[in-house]
Amino acid sequence: MNRRSSSCGMPRTATTAVRALLGAFVAAALAVTLSGQAIAVPPPPPNPSDSDLAQADSHVQSQLGTVGDLINQVASANEQLRALDDEVALKREEVNKALVDLQNARDLADVANAAVALSRQALSAATDEIAAAQQKFDGYVAMSYTQGNVGATSVASYLGSATPDEVIDRAQVVELISQSRDKVLDGLQRARTEEANKDSSARKAKQDADEAAMEAASKKSEAENAISVAETALSQQQSRKTEIENQRNVAQAQLDAARSNVAGLEGQRTAYESWNAQQIAEQQAIEAAAETAQQIAYEAAARVAANQAARDRAAELAAGQRPHTQLDEPEQSASETPRTRPRTRTRPAPSATGSDAVETVIDRGMSQLGVPYAWGGGDENGPTKGIKDGGVADSYGDYRKVGFDCSGLMIYAFAGIGFSLPHYSGYQYTAGEQVPIDDMERGDMLFWGANGSQHVALYLGDGKMLEAPQSGDVVKVSDVREDGLMPYAVRMVS
Repeated sequence: MNRRSSSCGMPRTATTAVRALLGAFVAAALAVTLSGQAIAVPPPPPNPSDSDLAQADSHVQSQLGTVGDLINQVASANEQLRALDDEVALKREEVNKALVDLQNARDLADVANAAVALSRQALSAATDEIAAAQQKFDGYVAMSYTQGNVGATSVASYLGSATPDEVIDRAQVVELISQSRDKVLDGLQRARTEEANKDSSARKAKQDADEAAMEAASKKSEAENAISVAETALSQQQSRKTEIENQRNVAQAQLDAARSNVAGLEGQRTAYESWNAQQIAEQQAIEAAAETAQQIAYEAAARVAANQAARDRAAELAAGQRPHTQLDEPEQSASETPRTRPRTRTRPAPSATGSDAVETVIDRGMSQLGVPYAWGGGDENGPTKGIKDGGVADSYGDYRKVGFDCSGLMIYAFAGIGFSLPHYSGYQYTAGEQVPIDDMERGDMLFWGANGSQHVALYLGDGKMLEAPQSGDVVKVSDVREDGLMPYAVRMVS
């Protein structure tokens, strides 16, 4: 996956950051409100005369049953489509999980290989020690051979002494020679024992490295299989979704016709009056929401661009990370050092705690308003190119877009305070403190699907959340959806 070169996915100065972000999402903000409720007003219906209304009155009552049946058909079709969308989201996040597991397995293999190198160094040092001890021992043996047996020499020394003092002196010399011999023998034995221990450690480290390599290969196979399963399932779901959409559209067309027959011209007059009022209200809402969204985006982008500490923390977390969607291990040159430490979630620096940390996270997320949804996209530095899914995401061209998916947006937001999140909503669900949903606070993460496996968003307060919702959409602020919401929110900063 391609990565942007700047530390936060934007230029380094506040002025240029604001200008760059405006070109990316101000236009989108004009069409996307903070509540996600403002939509384009439909074309105006006919406005019949009073005489036409009188003639149609008798026809109004005859078609009410038909209208009810068609309304039920449309509702059923929409419910089936929502269920299919949930299945698609689950399959996508399962692929993200498999890819995270693959990268973690590779990290553990790197650690095991580093342990092999260290154990080999220790074994080499032990071999050098035993060689030195053996050399000392050989010297002692040679001395004993050339000077004769120490025990026999000691007896001759006593017999050849002329005085008691000379006997004592020679006895001390013999004792020193005996102690030296024992020390050489002890050193040789210790060196041999140490060598045996180091050799055993080296064999164990090599066995661990081989097992870690096999685990990494297994995880790669699991990731490839998960992608294949997702592509097949998504393709089948897309076909089913198209079929249901066609059924819904037919029912909708019949419903529109029935409404025209049932309501007649009287309904058209009412519809026209309602449309006219709706047009005025919707236009006012769009203008107000666009102005609000533009201002919020301006302010958030300026704060993010000015927060050098957050950008540095995000860049530090991103440094050396393997790309999330990478399946094959890249070749390493002789000068490169393998990763020897698995990825861990780090704690924020003291300057990024409490409410300041929460606002840094929200600013980073809000600065991306209007950025396209791209499945598999997003990292610590900002939006990245999406990946293929063989289904819905491909039909929207996600693999050609630079943007975020739901978990990728959370990675970027929290990187500014020093948290490294995995690119899978199910793992993010266990990344922090789980609190009851009734106690959720601004800056908490919200999750949908079993164990958070379907979707994740950032809670803003007052029933609003920031999310990268789905293919074809953009990063935006929406109302919190209770359907499928997990019972716990996740709090990263207390």
